Amino acid sequence: MKMLCMEQEASAQEEFLYCCGAATQLLKFGSLDCWPKSRSSNSSKVLFLIIPGNPGIVCYYKPFMQILYKILNQRYPIWAVSHAGHCVPPEDMEMMEDIELEDVFGLNGQIEHKLTFLRKNVPKDIKLVLIGHSIGCHMILEMMKREPKLQVLKAVLLFPTIERMAESPQGKLMTPVLCKLRFLMYVPIYFLSFLPESVKASLVRWALQGRQSLDEATVSATLNLFNVDCAANAMYMGSQEMMQVMQRDDSTIRRCLDKVKIDFLTHHSDDMKGFCTWTAVVLTGLEFPSHVHSYTHRARF
Repeated sequence: MKMLCMEQEASAQEEFLYCCGAATQLLKFGSLDCWPKSRSSNSSKVLFLIIPGNPGIVCYYKPFMQILYKILNQRYPIWAVSHAGHCVPPEDMEMMEDIELEDVFGLNGQIEHKLTFLRKNVPKDIKLVLIGHSIGCHMILEMMKREPKLQVLKAVLLFPTIERMAESPQGKLMTPVLCKLRFLMYVPIYFLSFLPESVKASLVRWALQGRQSLDEATVSATLNLFNVDCAANAMYMGSQEMMQVMQRDDSTIRRCLDKVKIDFLTHHSDDMKGFCTWTAVVLTGLEFPSHVHSYTHRARF
């Protein structure tokens, strides 16, 4: 495993490492040795780990992590691990080393990628608060299903896409694009990759100008998608999401019900605009009423 510390700004640290043979970015607020020595009980050792949506670029979550780290009085480390191959590695690091997992860039491979990351980088005595966003919520449920001995205190599922993604408003639009036409996108992305970074940043600001809040962390994170490999890996994973995320995993949710909290984000319009349907919100709320919360807001995570 190769690890490269990229930068340390305030209390944030960015690292690149190989996990399952694929380049992986790790964003950290706090380290695993940050607990005071007076805390002799393992119950005090808790890591908050964010599993991102798609694209799985950790710097999108930097403002959120910073706020959470401050709210917790910097008592617990807050980490986010990228999806394999979704972030541009440093110049002296390739996108792939010796691939250790078949189809690591696919949905199943990304789930195994997260479990491997935990096995190799987080001691078993550390308890976990897993925070998933979008498809990251599906990954967390699968992780808890495949590794029932994971030391999970809580699993917070933010705006989850855990069922019938292809039937959602965005799913109906994106399924044919991701499954049949994504290869056509590689050529324009390739040519755009030669643009100066300042021009790319301007294009991102123009494309995202409708957002209520657009910070530099979002702009910087989006620049990763001008890399053909990163964009291709994200679209490939997205194509598998449309085909594989069908039925909600009620058995895992029920087994871990004391640990799971589900938060949906709905919209003011008559139909939800993302990769989730009103049917999913209503049925999930009826099935798990005390563990599902719904918020109405126009802003995205």
